[in-house]
Amino acid sequence: MPKEKQTIPVNLGDHVELRVETLASSGDGLCRHEGYTLFVPTGLPGDVARCEIVKTTPRFGVARAVEFSKKSADRVTAPCPVFPECGGCKLQHLDYGQQMAFKVQVVTDALERIGKISISVPIESVPAERTLHYRNKGSFALSHKGGKPRIGFYKQGTHEVVDSATCDTLLEPVNTIKEWVRGLMQQHRLSIYHEKNHKGLVRGLVVRHSPETGQSLLAFVTTTGEFPQKFTEQLLNRKSLIDLGIVGVVRNINNHKTNAILGDTTKTLWGQDFLTDRLGDLEFQLSLTSFFQVNPFQTVKLYDIIKEWVLQKPGPVVDAYCGNGGISLWLAKSGVGVTGVDESAESVADAKQSAQRNDFPNCRFVQGTLERFLADPESIGPAQTLIVDPPRKGCSEEVIDAIPQLKVERLIYVSCNPATLARDLARLSDYAIRAIKVIDMFPQTAHVETAVLLERTLSP
Repeated sequence: MPKEKQTIPVNLGDHVELRVETLASSGDGLCRHEGYTLFVPTGLPGDVARCEIVKTTPRFGVARAVEFSKKSADRVTAPCPVFPECGGCKLQHLDYGQQMAFKVQVVTDALERIGKISISVPIESVPAERTLHYRNKGSFALSHKGGKPRIGFYKQGTHEVVDSATCDTLLEPVNTIKEWVRGLMQQHRLSIYHEKNHKGLVRGLVVRHSPETGQSLLAFVTTTGEFPQKFTEQLLNRKSLIDLGIVGVVRNINNHKTNAILGDTTKTLWGQDFLTDRLGDLEFQLSLTSFFQVNPFQTVKLYDIIKEWVLQKPGPVVDAYCGNGGISLWLAKSGVGVTGVDESAESVADAKQSAQRNDFPNCRFVQGTLERFLADPESIGPAQTLIVDPPRKGCSEEVIDAIPQLKVERLIYVSCNPATLARDLARLSDYAIRAIKVIDMFPQTAHVETAVLLERTLSP
């Protein structure tokens, strides 16, 4: 018998009174109206508001809060002038202690509901002392309006750029450099890319900054074409760049019809194509495309957690998805032998340079996919502990299937996506969870970083 189609009890434009029950993993308020699920951006548990229906689908709808009759006791004033229009920081209006409780609950729900995992250990939270001005990298979208460049981030669910002179999560030098570039672009009427007709020159802007060394790297993402000569002359004025702490200006060419920010080719316009960053007593070389955690203050806490787990049972370590080698080098300074694996040639090159800078002969890096190396374990050598820190999509099936064949005693899974973390852990039946920590790498946002320690339960 066919399933009866659900009737949607609301229409676009309707106004209904809603009570926010909880927060969805997206950070939006979740309500139910006559059995129908509605998401309310900026809604917090305990809010009661008159809301306008702005979207409906057979499974859920979206409503905009118009007028509150009751506000959550956990609501605070958001510091950002473009909140909630900008889609970057969805939790600025939520008390920070409750932000942490929310993130722990997101991980709990993912493990139990998606992974069907019975959690036998406490999920510990590692809050941030610095909840604003912590990001060391800004990747800005561009558009123009009224002949002026708009530089900022996308409005939630759209490709509409929300213009802002400053972002409260970025380190201040990143904001300063971005605004300096804005002035140059406006003065010289630089052509800005239109994604609809694939015309225009400048697609994006990236600024990396080290709070420890004071160095910054400035990158323009463009299509093919040339900058106006007078713009180039003013941009590459040595005194201006030095005053701003910029050690390199690069240009990344992205001529594809794609939402991907960066293309495959990067050219140096001035100075060097990397900056030097420092984490604790270690120095790192960071190029434009090499992966490095954007919150250096919380990164130290994350790396210390991993080091503590590894040193409980010392032995060789394989650091998969190693990026520029941050975790590997952090372990190597404690005398651990580490092999880092990453498919990005640029990241591995940076990692090797950083290992030389810090004089760690016990740390080596190899370039290639993890799938390739797991198919030939001898190429990376034996390991007591395997660390995986995959992108948001999680580990591939080949990686999850190959991990038990390595017979490593310990597995440390670092995740930026609770859903794929739960999916992957559910398939690792040879391993038992020994510890879970939620590290707040992204205060004011709904993004969640989790570190999980697992131990092999079957004898080799």
